[in-house]
Amino acid sequence: MKQSRFMSLVESAANVAVGYGVAVMTQILIFPIFGLQTTLAQNLQMGAIFSVVSIGRSFILRRLFEAVRVRSVQ
Repeated sequence: MKQSRFMSLVESAANVAVGYGVAVMTQILIFPIFGLQTTLAQNLQMGAIFSVVSIGRSFILRRLFEAVRVRSVQ
C-alpha cells in the first residue's frame, strides 16, 4: 500500500517530536562534559533548528524510497 505525502510528513514530524525531547535532554547532559555551557533556552533553540532540518531530511528520504518502491512495482 502506498503512503501519501501527507502521511509521510506526519510520520516524520511525530518521529522528530519524540527525538526533540531526547536531543534536548542529551544536550543538557552531554554538553557540560565537553565544556560547553548553554542555557535551557539555547538548548531548546538548537533542538528546534535540528528538528526542522530532521523533518525535511526524513521527508525527502521517505519520498525517495517511496519513488524507488513504486518504480520497482511497475
